[in-house]
Amino acid sequence: MKLRPVGPVSLLALGVNGIVGVGIFFVPADLAGRAPGMGSVLVFAATPLALLPVALCFAVLGRRYHTDGGPVVYARAAFGELASFLVGWVTYVSAIASAAAVTSGLTGAVLPETRAAFHGLAAAVLVSGLAAVAGAGIVISARAWTTLTALKLLPLLALAVLAIGLLLAPGPPAAAAPAAGSPSWLAAGLLAMFALQGFEIVPVIAGHVRSPARAIPLATVGALALAAVLYVILQAACVRALPQLATSLAPLADTARVLGGPLLSRAVAAGTTVSALGIAFAMMVTTPRYLSALAEGGRLGLGLEAMNPRGVPARALLVTWALVALLLQSGSRAELFALSSVAVLMQYGVTAAALAVLAVRRERGLSLPHAILALPALAVALALGAGASRREAGVAAAAVLLGLALRWGARRAARTA
Repeated sequence: MKLRPVGPVSLLALGVNGIVGVGIFFVPADLAGRAPGMGSVLVFAATPLALLPVALCFAVLGRRYHTDGGPVVYARAAFGELASFLVGWVTYVSAIASAAAVTSGLTGAVLPETRAAFHGLAAAVLVSGLAAVAGAGIVISARAWTTLTALKLLPLLALAVLAIGLLLAPGPPAAAAPAAGSPSWLAAGLLAMFALQGFEIVPVIAGHVRSPARAIPLATVGALALAAVLYVILQAACVRALPQLATSLAPLADTARVLGGPLLSRAVAAGTTVSALGIAFAMMVTTPRYLSALAEGGRLGLGLEAMNPRGVPARALLVTWALVALLLQSGSRAELFALSSVAVLMQYGVTAAALAVLAVRRERGLSLPHAILALPALAVALALGAGASRREAGVAAAAVLLGLALRWGARRAARTA
C-alpha cells in the first residue's frame, strides 16, 4: 500500500502558502490606486466569489484523481496526451522561471550588499539548500512548508487582530487621497485575482495526500476562503490607517506601524522575506511533480517519473534544480515572470474544460451539474487571458514550440531505441 503522509493540516498550509505570497505585502497600495477608498475592500471581497467556481473545479477533480500532477492529470483524462503535455509543459516552464525570480529577489533582500557578480552564485547556493530539503522527503517537506506558513502568518494575524479593533472602533475612517484618475475596476479585479491565485498547487501532490477525497477539496477551497478573509481585513485596515495608501511603498508595514508600533512593523516587514522563502520552497517541492507527471509511463524517458521511497521524484527534482540554478545566472527578475499569467490561465481553463468534458461523459461519478459548474470557471480563465500582454503570449508560444520540439525528439528517440 502506498504511503500517503501529507495530512489535511499540512495540505491546507500548502494552499495558504501558495496564495499568501509576497504580493499581499504590496498589493493594497496598488489596489487602492485603481479602486480608491473602501472600493478596494469590496474588490477583495468580491474576487474570491469569482474564483470560487475555479477552486471548486479543482476540488471536484482532486477528489477523484489521486495522483501527482493536478491539471496535467485532468487534461490527460479529458483531452489526451497533447493537451496534457501543453498545459503541463507551460506550467512547468513558468514555475521554473517564477522559482528563479522569487529566489533571486529573496537573495537580494537577505544580502542587499552583494555585488552583482556574486548575486547569482549566492542565489544558486540558496536554491541548492531548498532542493536539498525537498529531496529529503515529502514528510520533511510538509513539516517545512507548514512551519514557514505559520511563521509568515503570525505577524499578519497579529495585524489583523489589531485591524479588527480599529475597524470596530467608533470614528470616521481616514480620508482617502483623491484618485489620480477614474477608478479601473477591471484592472483592480485582475490584480486581486492574481493576489488570490495559488490554491491550484494543492492537488499537485495528490499522490501523497492522506484521505485525498476529503482532504484535497477542503484544502483547496479552505485555502482560498482563509486567504480571502485575511485579505479583506488587511485591506480595510490599510484604507482606515493610511490616508495616502496608494503612494505607500510598504502598505502593510506602514499600517502595522500605525496600529502596533515599530516592533510590529518590523515583524510584518520580515514576514515578506519569510513569505518569499515559503513560496520558493513550495515551488521546489511541487514544480518537479509537473515534470514527473508529464513523464509518467516513460513518456519523456530518462526515468523522470521515478518516485523514490521518500516520496520524491528525484530525477525530476535534479533537473528542476539545475534549470532554476541556470536561470539564476541570467538577467532581470522581471523577465522571469513573463509566463506566469498564461500558465495560470491554462491551468484554470484546462481544469474547468476537463471537468465539463468528463462530466458530460459521466466519468468518475461526475454528472451534468458538474459541467455547469465549469462555465463560470471558464469565464474567469478568459478574464485572466484578457489581462495577459502580447509579450506574455509571445513567450508562451515560444515555450510551446520548444516543448513540442523536445516532445518530438523524445518520442523519436524512444522509437529508435
